[in-house]
Amino acid sequence: MKIALFSDVHANLPALESFFKDVAQRKPDAIYCLGDLVGYNIWPNEVINEVRKRGIPTIAGNYDFGIGRSSNDCGCAYKTDAEKANGSVSISFTNSIVNEEERAYLRTLPAHIKVEFQLNNDKLNLLLVHGSPRKINEYLFEDREEKSMLRIMSDADADIMCFGHTHKPYHRILADTPIDSAASYRHAINIGSVGKPKDGDPRGGYVILHINENSNIHDKDSIQVEFIRFEYDVEKAAKAVEDSPLPDAYAESLRKGV
Repeated sequence: MKIALFSDVHANLPALESFFKDVAQRKPDAIYCLGDLVGYNIWPNEVINEVRKRGIPTIAGNYDFGIGRSSNDCGCAYKTDAEKANGSVSISFTNSIVNEEERAYLRTLPAHIKVEFQLNNDKLNLLLVHGSPRKINEYLFEDREEKSMLRIMSDADADIMCFGHTHKPYHRILADTPIDSAASYRHAINIGSVGKPKDGDPRGGYVILHINENSNIHDKDSIQVEFIRFEYDVEKAAKAVEDSPLPDAYAESLRKGV
């Protein structure tokens, strides 16, 4: 089974359109969105409706949660005064242009999606979250201590956990070996960002997760993760920011992928 997973579009319609063209060529069996449809660009309504009309199961990102409730807090961990000031402009602008029907849709989005597989009488749990199972805006960076990541996944009963929020893709295979049983493995997968990458590559990114009839927790290589990058019209998205009330810093972030 090929499962396409994407996240953090952030109102970037050119990136989303290019993503749909790219993913269609790969013919996944299922597709899920891990949230943050809105914020930081001018097309929140269009992005929401492109996802809705395709019937794509979608969970709430922290920005979706805030905008859905007309909040002035996106749950973003801004570090500097400049980032906080720019963030205030972004959420205010987004609140001002999101239509009520689209806002109501954001309020209905679930926090998590859990998919349970039964393969050769073995259970394999796939958990989809935005930040973490514990908190919508918790950052699970690649350097998270292994014991901490294992505890988070174990508490959530997740053999495979996919998430976004940091906009930095990675795949960690974590050995989980109880004393009284055979070695097993958990997979922590950050799927990156379609519309606002922060790993130094301005191209949009998403993941294809490969699960086959022999996939299981004891064979770490039986679950494959394919990181996809695709070109899109970055300049169109950046110019849209510059021609709007949004801070120009967001345009430069798109051009540089930071």
